[in-house]
Amino acid sequence: MTAMPNMMGMMKQIQKMQEKMAQVQQELEAKTVTGESGGGMVKVTANGKQQVVKVQIEKEVIDPNDSEMLEDLVVAATNKALGEAAKMAQEEMAKVTSGMLPNIPGLNLPGL
Repeated sequence: MTAMPNMMGMMKQIQKMQEKMAQVQQELEAKTVTGESGGGMVKVTANGKQQVVKVQIEKEVIDPNDSEMLEDLVVAATNKALGEAAKMAQEEMAKVTSGMLPNIPGLNLPGL
């Protein structure tokens, strides 16, 4: 009969972790990172939910005769910002799950 208290404790741990994860996801919306390209001429800011929230383009890089270069700079800065946002989100979630998930029997999550 010792399995039942262990199961209840594990369920409480899981519930607490789920609550913390929901809180972190909400907080990630307010946290931002910025990706730059063209030596800082193009900056894209994304939040921790991997949503682009701001794009800044310096006037010097706007050339009506070379829109392709500007498009490439925007794509590069966006990819950097989204990559950093994903990394930030992963790190924040790891803080919540560290020490808990590996101890739950039968739960096998890659990367943990």
